[in-house]
Amino acid sequence: MKKQGLKKFHLFFSSLFIFILHIPFVFAKNRPVAVKTVGPKIVVAAPPVEEIPAAPAVVPGNTLAMVYDSLRLNVMGLSQQAFDCAMHGFDYLVKAGKIANRKIISIADFSLPSYKKRLFVIDLEKYKVVFNTYVAHGVNSGKEYAAQFSNRPESNQSSLGFYETMNTYIGKNGYSLHLQGLDKGFNDNADSRAIVMHGADYVNEDLIQSQGYIGRSWGCPAVSEQLHKPIINKIKNGTCFFIYSPDKNYLSHSKILKQAAGMATANRS
Repeated sequence: MKKQGLKKFHLFFSSLFIFILHIPFVFAKNRPVAVKTVGPKIVVAAPPVEEIPAAPAVVPGNTLAMVYDSLRLNVMGLSQQAFDCAMHGFDYLVKAGKIANRKIISIADFSLPSYKKRLFVIDLEKYKVVFNTYVAHGVNSGKEYAAQFSNRPESNQSSLGFYETMNTYIGKNGYSLHLQGLDKGFNDNADSRAIVMHGADYVNEDLIQSQGYIGRSWGCPAVSEQLHKPIINKIKNGTCFFIYSPDKNYLSHSKILKQAAGMATANRS
């Protein structure tokens, strides 16, 4: 009896020991996987992973056409020629050391009527359009469209070409931005003419509804009173500002555009 008891005792603890050893295998669970049947085969799908955002459509090194398309500037109304002229001239001015801040470029496309949002402020570092809004032209340049341009004092006309944005100040039009004309013969009298960016109550959509176009300035690229401060703060201190028109005289005789074209040709050869 004693021997049988010991035998039973030994069997009990042996079974218990084996059971304990198998506990991790009994309760362990594999990570479930999704199973899809495709015809006669069984395809085991990999566990879901975190979705990785697509890379930006615009990256350094892209051609101008790719940048133009990626930013949907054509949809927004900016002409291809305005963009190409702006970027070629900007590239030349940066390399010539005449533009200090290469992160921002602003383009006023005066091929568009003033009832269109024809000012484009583009962040070239983040590849995004920061502002697209209305901008006024000079009262003697035309009504809906700016068609006449001048560099003469008291002409009250807009001046085409490339500018460097300077410092801000408080003047008769409130918070304003000095502009230095870089296009000799086309806008280099900007400082003496007091051509600046400022806010104006005549740049508003109500006037578009009532008369078909926004108000006009004495030659300044005036913007709305609601947006002038954030725009000025974004583009101040050494960025490139370009006023474009498909004006044959300007396109044929701008020294900056000629220099830019020559540099582009040299780079291709």
